[in-house]
Amino acid sequence: MKLLRLLSLPLVLSALAAVPAFANPTVTSPYANSTVSSPFTLTANSSSCSNQSVTTMGYSLDSSSSTVFQSGTYLQKSVSAATGGHTIHVKAWGKSGAVCVTDVPVKVSGTTSGNPGVSSPTSGSTVTSPFKLYASSSSCSGQAVASVGYSIDSSTYTYIVGGTVLSTSVSTGTGGHTIHVKSWGKSGASCVNNVGVTVSGTSSTVPSNATNVSNVQVTGTWASVHDAGTSGWSSGTSSLTSSPSRSGNARHYNTSYNNYGGQRYSTHISDNTAAHNFVYDVWVYIKDTSTGVKVLEMDLNQVIANGWTVIMGVQCDGWTGTWDFTTNKGSATSPNDTWVHSSAKCNPQSWGVNAWHHIQYSVYRDDSGFVTYQWMSVDGAKQTLNAKTFAGFALGWGKTVLTNFQVDGGTSYAYGSNIFVDNMNVSYW
Repeated sequence: MKLLRLLSLPLVLSALAAVPAFANPTVTSPYANSTVSSPFTLTANSSSCSNQSVTTMGYSLDSSSSTVFQSGTYLQKSVSAATGGHTIHVKAWGKSGAVCVTDVPVKVSGTTSGNPGVSSPTSGSTVTSPFKLYASSSSCSGQAVASVGYSIDSSTYTYIVGGTVLSTSVSTGTGGHTIHVKSWGKSGASCVNNVGVTVSGTSSTVPSNATNVSNVQVTGTWASVHDAGTSGWSSGTSSLTSSPSRSGNARHYNTSYNNYGGQRYSTHISDNTAAHNFVYDVWVYIKDTSTGVKVLEMDLNQVIANGWTVIMGVQCDGWTGTWDFTTNKGSATSPNDTWVHSSAKCNPQSWGVNAWHHIQYSVYRDDSGFVTYQWMSVDGAKQTLNAKTFAGFALGWGKTVLTNFQVDGGTSYAYGSNIFVDNMNVSYW
């Protein structure tokens, strides 16, 4: 009996050893510590995870929170990544919830086509808006890269920065989208890497307890006046229209001007004096018959508890190609109102005509009349400012929160423009 038990023991141990404790995924391509070109093919398989049958596989890249999934026990995906070292986290999920991971370090030496390498988000991934876009490109069609950028879907607006690295925050609506990541060579070559993503929802900066005033464009209290701070002459009317529109009720600003005049359109939103945070959100359409539109101004003004008016003014400035913001270089009782050119890029003359463009910005004001211009966004291209400046004015106004939409001409001749706004929303808390 003792002999029989001794002979049987190795067989029992061998059988136990055949079932791994975790059974992390087996990665067949690329090999750990190998050098690859982007995009590369990732293949892996896993039948068991912590003694559970595998139902799903997937991967994430580096520290990205986005995971690409594929049902079953086999994974095959095309992966795009920027030049440099990366870690691919290949994952398997058991039917009862177990998770097993194999980390594969690789080095990306470049791209096979010269197109930009995109490390975040990964193609085919599901993300929430806004999401981080990170890409790099050192060479395009044999030329050293001078600038990089991106556009979304069929938008005619392209966000562009100088250099070889693109790192920005992108905001867009839910559903499937294609991010066209682009690079331009110093001699004019252009290269594109198309990254498909699904946006499942938003990780909004607006809290659930905020007050949201939606479709401000449909209110019947819009006033129109020439801005005496601009030279020349202007006039304008506004009315509701169903075409072009997104909601069925867009507001049409029909403006005439000469000698660089500007026309301001305004409406009252609220009597709130306590709110400190504001997010402005609007869609803008410039008709192809519009001529000479040089500046689009979008303001939020609030009378606060001490009676001052805080002017939270921003404008997309075609003269300088920047977002500008309002500051008071004097005091509240002896103001010196002026514009400051920020580092954020914006030019309404670069926006495509006969197309809707999504404009957003966020501001914070304190009780002393200081305003922090936090960020601006055009068609999902979010630019962070965090610029704090004094913007309090003792104007003697009654309680109000109001918004201005102003159109400035850019020529000394008489011209006109037809601009439409829709889904104008203002959130405050």
